[in-house]
Amino acid sequence: MDLQKFIEVNGTLVQIKKGELVFAQGELCDYVYLVKTGLLKAFYLTENGKETIKSFIQSGTIIGSLNAAHCQIPSTFSLEALEGCILIQVPFRALLALSKESISISQELIQILLSLSLKKERREFELLTLSATQRFENLCSAEPDLVKKLTQNDIAKYLGITPVALSRIKNK
Repeated sequence: MDLQKFIEVNGTLVQIKKGELVFAQGELCDYVYLVKTGLLKAFYLTENGKETIKSFIQSGTIIGSLNAAHCQIPSTFSLEALEGCILIQVPFRALLALSKESISISQELIQILLSLSLKKERREFELLTLSATQRFENLCSAEPDLVKKLTQNDIAKYLGITPVALSRIKNK
């Protein structure tokens, strides 16, 4: 049995409406989620309410807060549906236990974690070294279909700029 099949057989189907939170920053959440359909955003909130989007999560992706699920400390980010979503939630501990029993599941989890790590490294590089214009061009090039689904406000929050600055970039 592969990882996705295990999640589908042992997980719980969850429907999330547009605008609903799957979990919130500061909460404990013992689950990881396989996104069957829909689009979500993972974001941070500062104490004064400023939102910064860390990533967009599309169907086929597994998402969860490792801080909450593995370390049993509050999640550092929130997860919100940008459109109606169908998710399958499974306890993180069940995946961890299965990975100790199955080398193939363990290898799949390693691949997921490597992919996540590479994505985070690219994101960090872009935020720390590229201009806002370059970040926007990279996003449009890498994810043109995603960009079409997003609001200007969410794109700006992802790029780390204001909507006005994004408008200026687009008008160049």
